[in-house]
Amino acid sequence: MSSTAATPNPDIATGGAPVLDVRGVRRTFDRASGEPLVVLEAVDLQLRRGEIVGLLGRSGSGKSTLLRIVAGLIKASNGEVIYRGQKLRGPAEGIAMVFQSFALFPWLTVLQNVEAGLEAQGVEAAEMRERALQAIDIIGLDGFANAYPRELSGGMRQRVGFARALVTDPQILLMDEPFSALDVLTAETLRTDFLDLWTENKLPIQSVLLVTHNIEEAVFMCDRILVFSSNPGRVVAEIKVPFQHPRNRLDPRFRQLVDEIYARMTTKPSQFGKSAAVLSIGERLPDISTNLLAGLLETLASPTFKGRADLPLLADELSLEADELFPIAESLQMLGYAEIASGDIQLTTIGHEFADADTQARKRSFARQMVTRIPLAAHIKSVLDERPGHRAPLVRFLSELEDYLSDSAAEETLRAVTKWGRYAELFTYDDAAESFSLEMPEAGDS
Repeated sequence: MSSTAATPNPDIATGGAPVLDVRGVRRTFDRASGEPLVVLEAVDLQLRRGEIVGLLGRSGSGKSTLLRIVAGLIKASNGEVIYRGQKLRGPAEGIAMVFQSFALFPWLTVLQNVEAGLEAQGVEAAEMRERALQAIDIIGLDGFANAYPRELSGGMRQRVGFARALVTDPQILLMDEPFSALDVLTAETLRTDFLDLWTENKLPIQSVLLVTHNIEEAVFMCDRILVFSSNPGRVVAEIKVPFQHPRNRLDPRFRQLVDEIYARMTTKPSQFGKSAAVLSIGERLPDISTNLLAGLLETLASPTFKGRADLPLLADELSLEADELFPIAESLQMLGYAEIASGDIQLTTIGHEFADADTQARKRSFARQMVTRIPLAAHIKSVLDERPGHRAPLVRFLSELEDYLSDSAAEETLRAVTKWGRYAELFTYDDAAESFSLEMPEAGDS
């Protein structure tokens, strides 16, 4: 397919009436303590005809939850979604969705999978077949109509997902990280093909809402980007992308905008980047291995970076996406080994010392930082110190965390502190007994 530069849509340029209007949406879930867990807070969003809008944020920032509210799959706790001038009260005609997982029926052929969406609408067989074959052709799967999902590559299966969404002639296409399950080259091909069809007006859709954690993907595809914070998820920035399609990733202006978004996402302390003074026992910890933490410290201390690195360049160097790099980098900041500002990460003095130290010195350093900067670790150590047998059950700390976090977040946080505590020899954990202890295994024990 050939690419052509898109003419700016007049609805975007003149601020025409939105196709979709999200007003003050809030979403909560119940926690074990009875207190609500706020996932989304006061989210406003407008989607106009002819634009692709990206929802950019970390995992857990509520982007996918918002997408499901817009799709009518779940309800907002507060606020409203206005679609075609009416308040959305359930799944709406004219809104289709493409998921991260391909979500195909393995016992159906490509054609039958695409027809499934129309069958649910009661479309007659002849029209259903014609529209499905047309969608398959548009999305680049002509010749594979009778193939089964097991016969297709990941990229081809996701094309089926696109065809199944497009066959209903939706006004709005919702995309929930549709390229993240694909390898780099396949994802790039599919993004480019989709944009070619979009700019050549070969798709029935009027507007696209894209959830992503990939900063470059957002700049490559979107007209506007809404940056989400976490816990709760809220829009903290709106960034307009001034480039026409097709876009060149190597263009200095493209790179500058990517850098600016990295800086925007790391300017304010995030849930993992707060100083020790404001961390609490109920703070969510990322389940990051100490090998990754030590590896990033060593990389930053290497002659290549000399203790300081630009995060986008570092991500490219390590072949990591922002959503993978941020939790590692911010864990180092939380532990006091690094500082993040304006899209850069810089080792602190103790960060340099850790990188230069031997194994035992690293463990002692990590133990000190955990006790002084991670309140949950200090709390577990204090409880174990005070108990005569120096033991405490997992459930004791899990129940405490569930007063602050969702069940899954509490479990992730305990997994993280357990890994870190074992490495630092601050305490150990018996998986069979589900208990923490100060009794360390003898040298040579597994």
